[in-house]
Amino acid sequence: MRKQINQRQKAKILAAVVTVVLAAVTVCGILFTEAAMETDFLSRNQAPSAVHIFGTDWMGRDMLFRTLAGLSLSIRIGLLTAAISGAAALLIGIGAAVLGRKADASISWCIDLVMGIPHILLVMLISIACGRGFTGVVAGVALTHWPSLARVIRGEVLQLRQAPYILVAEKLGVSKMRISAVHMFPHLLPQFLTGTILLFPHAILHEASVTFLGFGLSSEQPAIGVILSESMQYLTTGKWWLALFPGLSLVLVVLLFAMLGERVRKLLDPASVHE
Repeated sequence: MRKQINQRQKAKILAAVVTVVLAAVTVCGILFTEAAMETDFLSRNQAPSAVHIFGTDWMGRDMLFRTLAGLSLSIRIGLLTAAISGAAALLIGIGAAVLGRKADASISWCIDLVMGIPHILLVMLISIACGRGFTGVVAGVALTHWPSLARVIRGEVLQLRQAPYILVAEKLGVSKMRISAVHMFPHLLPQFLTGTILLFPHAILHEASVTFLGFGLSSEQPAIGVILSESMQYLTTGKWWLALFPGLSLVLVVLLFAMLGERVRKLLDPASVHE
C-alpha cells in the first residue's frame, strides 16, 4: 500500500525545492554577470524569441542574463541584510527583557520610533548618509528591519522569565548571560529563524525600491531596481518586455522567500508533528 505523505513531509519537500531554486538563481546570476554586461548593437530592442527568451534592451544586452544577475544581487543583499537585522533583533529583544525596566523602556522607545517612520523613507535617508551604493543600501535595509522581530523576541523572553526553571536558575545565582544563552535561546530559535527568513522579502523589495528611485545601487550594476528604472523610458515605445520579465521575476523570488518562511514556521511548530 502506498504510504501517504503528511503535511509535515510536504512542507519539508517544498522548503527543499524552494531553497534549491533560490540557490540556483543566485549561482546562475553570479556566473552570468559578465554576460549581462555584454552589448550587441546589432541585436538591439529585440522582442522575446527563442534566441533571447526575455528579449534584448536598447544596447543589445540579453535581458534574461541581466534579470538573473539582478536577482542574484538582490538575493545576496537580502541574505546579508536579513542576517544583520535578525542578529540585531535577537540581541536587542533579549536585552530589552533581561537588562531591567530602564533598558526595556529605552529599547521599546527606539523600536516605536523606528517603526513610526515610513520604511522606505528611512532606508533612503540612511542610504544617502552612508554614501549610497552597495554599502548604503546594505546599511539602510539592515538598520531598519529589526524592530518587528525584536518586539516578538522581547515578548517571548518576557514570558520565559516567568518559567519555573528560569526562576530557579536566578535563585541559584546563574548569571543573566548564561540564562539567556543556555535556557532562553533554544526556545527563541524557532521564532528567530522564521522571523529572519521572513525579513528576506522585505529586504529584497526595499533594496529594489530604493535603487529604482535612484538612492541605492549605481546604474553600472545589473540590479533589478536599475533595470526597472531604465526600462520606464522605453515602455511608451512598446518595449514592454524590458519591465515585464524582470518585474515578474522579482515578484516570484519574493513569493518564494515568503513561502519558504511559512514552511519553516510550520516545521518548527511543535503542533505540526501530529499533522
